[in-house]
Amino acid sequence: MPLLRPSLTAPAPAMSPATPKEAAKDAPGDKAAAKSAAKAADKAASTSSAAAATQADAGDSSYAIVEASGQQFWLQPQRYYDLDRLSAEVGATVALDKVLLVNAGGKTSLGQPYVKGATVTLKVLEHRRGPKVIVYKMRPKKKTRRKNGHRQELTRVMVETIKPGS
Repeated sequence: MPLLRPSLTAPAPAMSPATPKEAAKDAPGDKAAAKSAAKAADKAASTSSAAAATQADAGDSSYAIVEASGQQFWLQPQRYYDLDRLSAEVGATVALDKVLLVNAGGKTSLGQPYVKGATVTLKVLEHRRGPKVIVYKMRPKKKTRRKNGHRQELTRVMVETIKPGS
């Protein structure tokens, strides 16, 4: 007899419950198995909703790549970043106009070198100091050692708006 595909020879399966929770309710006897099946169903539902929320956030997020204090930063609205010390008071707003790239609403503008008319406004949250870095210099076989500590002066800023240019 020739081999046929299983779907053609096997009878149709009986209707199974739509979710593992319903399967756990219908299963007779073992309560522990029913409880673990219900937990697995809850976990699967929460991870799928978290993944959907992440995809929704990724679709409508805007960002800008900005040059500040000799470095390039990828900035997104309503997030805070630590930049090198800015000469601005706490609570003041600072506008950065050295914008290298802007992505707003899925439309990307690339500057050569900067995007004309694009600005990023920042609000200064606080002035702080970075983590301590130990600088240890040693010359082998000379009994010369020098140990210094350094803490970078930083300004924590919140990105308020990203305005795309022309």
